[in-house]
Amino acid sequence: MLITFFKWKFIVSFVAVFIVVGTFFYSNMLAKKIEAQERKKIEEWVSAQQTIASAGDFDNISLATIIVTEQQNIPVIETNENDSIMSFVNFDSTRVANNDSYLQEEVHKFKSRGAFIKTYFDNEGRKFNLYYYGESNLLKQVRYFPLVQLLIVILFSFFMLISIKNRYESAQNHLWAGLAKETAHQLGTPISALSGWLDILRHGGDMNQVLPDIQKDIDRLKLISERFSMIGGVPKKEKQDIIQVVSGVVEYMRKRASEKTHFVLKNNLQVNTLVFFSTPLIEWVLENLIKNALDSMEGVGNLTLSIGETPREVNIDVTDTGKGIPQSMYEDIFTPGFTTRKRGWGVGLTLSKRIVEQYHSGQLFVKQSELGKGTTFRIVLKK
Repeated sequence: MLITFFKWKFIVSFVAVFIVVGTFFYSNMLAKKIEAQERKKIEEWVSAQQTIASAGDFDNISLATIIVTEQQNIPVIETNENDSIMSFVNFDSTRVANNDSYLQEEVHKFKSRGAFIKTYFDNEGRKFNLYYYGESNLLKQVRYFPLVQLLIVILFSFFMLISIKNRYESAQNHLWAGLAKETAHQLGTPISALSGWLDILRHGGDMNQVLPDIQKDIDRLKLISERFSMIGGVPKKEKQDIIQVVSGVVEYMRKRASEKTHFVLKNNLQVNTLVFFSTPLIEWVLENLIKNALDSMEGVGNLTLSIGETPREVNIDVTDTGKGIPQSMYEDIFTPGFTTRKRGWGVGLTLSKRIVEQYHSGQLFVKQSELGKGTTFRIVLKK
């Protein structure tokens, strides 16, 4: 779960950075195009101004007039060669009236960006006008758009990560609560049995007859303790006969199942195959799968364990004739806290999947299922 959380955190961060960087370069390219178009527009506007100023009484200046009157987006300040302001267009008249230095400050700002056009009135280049121009609202919006988008992406990523974190913490809480209940359940059976044997001894029971059963329950407590101690650590794995382990689990569970449940063990291996695994943990996985199968069949039906192999793997199929699982729930059943039982804790399959996939680099999944006919879980272990 922790790995998944950090994986999502990395993905969200990467996507956010990709969007912002991509948008920045695209907006910058777009801004340069608009800037070039606006400079051309100002050049045409200045030329139109000169045409109108130098036109005679009978000259046609309709096109120049249209160009001048339609330029209502880009602020322009006209000055002489001494930067004395002669005229201006497309500025907030209220702001100009309230601040005497406003236009001069704008001239310095435009000049520092090189945003001006120079027109000469004499051949010596001593008399000229300068047209300083700013940026249209559209160009400003394009320039500031990446910053706005960055803020949006940061907020989205923040809330996305908070959501993922909350889901992760919720799953962790379900897992820890389930583990606590599973621990109590696992310990409860042998402890209750030991209490019963103790009562028998107190009432004069035969020590020699009781001791073997007490030893079995003590061994069971040791096994439970060993299993839980391996969770979160590095379990000890050895090359072992998988048939022997599966057979042992089947016999153990057969004694604790209903007489109406028929167990079948199919060995499809050519020879005794040795597999690298931890016996206590794989036994735990098999017990969990068999318990789920028994619950699904409600104590009546056929339970088949089939062992097969490929050149690199050993497959263990656990098939029941129970209620079946909808295909939409194939992944959900492995989520911490997910259960369809009234008294379930939703931790057995989660632990089983972690044991097989994280500790043994194998696979645990629903191979097939049909509602009303049964389900097959498959365990894949590497040789």
